[in-house]
Amino acid sequence: MNCLSENFVLLAGTSAGLMATRKSAKELARFLFIRGVWLLFVEVAIISTAITFSPSGIPELGGKNVVILQVIWAIGGSMIALSLLQRMGRRSCLVIGLVILACHNLLDGFWPMTELFDEQWPLWVSLHAQMAVRTGPFLFLFAYPIVAWIGVMLVGFGVSEVFTWQQERRNRILLRAGIVITAAFLLLRALDGYGDPNHWQWHQDGLGTTVIDFFNTTKYPPSLLFLLMTLGPAAMLCGVADRITGVVKESLVMFGRVPFAFYVAHFYLIHTLSVILGMLQGFGFRQMMTGFLFYPKGYGVGLAGVYAVWILLIAILYPWCRWVAGVKTRRRDWWLSYL
Repeated sequence: MNCLSENFVLLAGTSAGLMATRKSAKELARFLFIRGVWLLFVEVAIISTAITFSPSGIPELGGKNVVILQVIWAIGGSMIALSLLQRMGRRSCLVIGLVILACHNLLDGFWPMTELFDEQWPLWVSLHAQMAVRTGPFLFLFAYPIVAWIGVMLVGFGVSEVFTWQQERRNRILLRAGIVITAAFLLLRALDGYGDPNHWQWHQDGLGTTVIDFFNTTKYPPSLLFLLMTLGPAAMLCGVADRITGVVKESLVMFGRVPFAFYVAHFYLIHTLSVILGMLQGFGFRQMMTGFLFYPKGYGVGLAGVYAVWILLIAILYPWCRWVAGVKTRRRDWWLSYL
């Protein structure tokens, strides 16, 4: 799911922009702020627990309670920022968002280059780089530096009007925009002068390695080129999505109605399956009560097994997501908007 993070954040901003047509600026600000705080709570208390299954602390990290700030943190924090900035209007938010996305890589040259478990830096470094902070019994891992993600959400809010247009016009604009964005990625990446700190090179051991290196852009934080590479094809897909029919479309629409319910549940299911697999492979139950980075050596399956687990995960979660989607369709309780 992490490969879709940029689309989650962009569409969260788009959803907020569509809400602006039926809510006052004050009402929208209140909704976004409360929802943002709620998502921060979910990330800290619910998802971090699902990842580690060890709320009392991880021995490998000094017994600290680990809080991993990932995409839900990025969405929640960006919503709080949007709750303040949306009063400026869609166009202003779009301009600010585009400036952030186009210019934040200018920081690469002098911002501290860190890794996820680095603890030597002041808190402000986490705005544009991965890092860790210990405070009391907690270890906070800033996996998603938030500045660029705020830019993504602002752009989503700014372009939300497109999704109110007549279908033919909307699809035409999305398809053309996607082509232009993708072409911009290919050109800028080929020039390799700006937009990503991870430069690519020709490899002597084959074209495949060179192609992989070409597309190996930076996500933490999401570079300009990473966003062009992912959001361009996504826009093109949105432009032709109406042509998809049948069971595939119905299933995709169903999952699309309940991304939050799927996202939270899939962490608990994945970790549960990993515990079962670990025990089947001869490891102890307690060895699996930790974050995946600290699973015992020798644990795991090959690539084919990974795809098999992915299919199993989708199949198991399908009834749950279909039920939640049905509830949200039949009822209009206020709290359902937070799920």
